[in-house]
Amino acid sequence: MAGSKEQRILDFVKENAVSGDPQSVVDQIDKYCSQKEWAMNVGDEKGLILDNIVKETNPSIVLELGTYCGYSAIRIAQLLKPNARLLTIEREQAHAAVSREMIEFAGFKDTIEVIEGSTEKIIPRLRTDYGVEHLDFVFIDHYNERYTADTKLLEELGLLKKGSVIVADNVVYPGAPDFLEYVRTSGRYECTNFPSHVEYRNKPDALEKAVFRG
Repeated sequence: MAGSKEQRILDFVKENAVSGDPQSVVDQIDKYCSQKEWAMNVGDEKGLILDNIVKETNPSIVLELGTYCGYSAIRIAQLLKPNARLLTIEREQAHAAVSREMIEFAGFKDTIEVIEGSTEKIIPRLRTDYGVEHLDFVFIDHYNERYTADTKLLEELGLLKKGSVIVADNVVYPGAPDFLEYVRTSGRYECTNFPSHVEYRNKPDALEKAVFRG
């Protein structure tokens, strides 16, 4: 098999999914990752939990930390109302390139903007460079050691407002204990834990929902 795993996922989607049909893109990524090569998407089981939280929140402006192949960005985007925006930050250049192709194939070139770079450098520029006043929804799914720091950075910069929803993946496996302790004990969030399993594996994991109290 030539190329990177991420490129193989993209090639499989282009061969088997329907261009402009985001659900078929999501389904084919799930199929590849469950049958051929495991990959670190949020996955189908946790994805349904994420879907429900997005629907409840009905956000206009979404920030995702960690794009990988574009799976969760596409999953979220197909639930957004017209004219909503999704900004997603990806540190790895190769992953950003694959995700841009995946997102365009799914039909979301105008909805999802992939920003290449590190979160600690991009987040402080969201207001000035990307016109973001406040975030309605944040999906954290990048580097576990950045979960708490980036959450605090969003707070410090005033990018969260009363009712802003943060959802963090992988809080059990590989785990984000510092993040869980912070959002549950800081007094700034109302938290809900959603037990689930690691994508495409029978291993315990969970999503944590944290609603900013303002």
